[in-house]
Amino acid sequence: MTEIRRSPSSGPGSPDVWGVYDAASGSCQYVVADPETRKAALIDVVRDFDPAAARIRDDAVETVLELVAREGLTVEWILDTHPHADHLMASALLKERIGAPTAIGEKVREIAKLWEELYHAPGAFDPDRDFDRLFADGESFAIGRLPVSVMLSPGHTLGSITYVVGSDAAFVHDTLMQPDVGTSRADFPGGSAGTLWDSIQAILALPDATRLFIGHDYGAEGREGPAWESTVAEQKSSNPHLAGKTRADYVKLREARDATLELPDRMLFALQVNLRGGRLPPAESDGRSYFKIPADRF
Repeated sequence: MTEIRRSPSSGPGSPDVWGVYDAASGSCQYVVADPETRKAALIDVVRDFDPAAARIRDDAVETVLELVAREGLTVEWILDTHPHADHLMASALLKERIGAPTAIGEKVREIAKLWEELYHAPGAFDPDRDFDRLFADGESFAIGRLPVSVMLSPGHTLGSITYVVGSDAAFVHDTLMQPDVGTSRADFPGGSAGTLWDSIQAILALPDATRLFIGHDYGAEGREGPAWESTVAEQKSSNPHLAGKTRADYVKLREARDATLELPDRMLFALQVNLRGGRLPPAESDGRSYFKIPADRF
């Protein structure tokens, strides 16, 4: 099931945003556009993956590209917020299809080194080769005439970034969940609950009316259907992991919760694709790609 919803521009300097929900992975994908120029960026687009059969499809990519064509948009950027554990990123495929450059945060280099050791695959990953741009904290670029600033937001991973687009939109990836759920886990290699708290506080220092677009939603009791948009004000007032909590409270809560969670079923497949910019491992002599999965490591 795919759901698409538009969050309209609030006026000059404010982007149009379309959220595209991928039910299989609980992932929230985004098309963000300058209403004046119709220039756009794609953020965290998914390749469909069946972990039981290690089979890939591209229904989500087609849905996003159909949306772009329907709205008359020109894609200038293909963006990811971090190397995802929940899904295979579509960045390399999208670049083949539409030619726009790909980008992610520069600390992906450190994440690549970490996972080379975990996969026992020295030299397997080269982010400088596989992404067109590696953004530093505080760097800026544009989508059409809309300014975009990059915030380093580690904690979920050590290299996650937030894109603040125009006057009132921030794509906050796997830091926050919806206000009725809480926040994201911080127990993956390189993650830190304390660091995640600090990153969230920096996001919540944005203006109260800033629209916050999250990376995943798995539903909530009493709520019908997925949701992926909130505001800074809503998160500060009603998020159960944050409202009335100190940093120490949060770290204790987050670490206790994370200790109960299993690894995502796509994670050990996804990282060796996403750290190649969305490319499968190199084909072997039979023309097929093979995943390498560490036994008894996690």
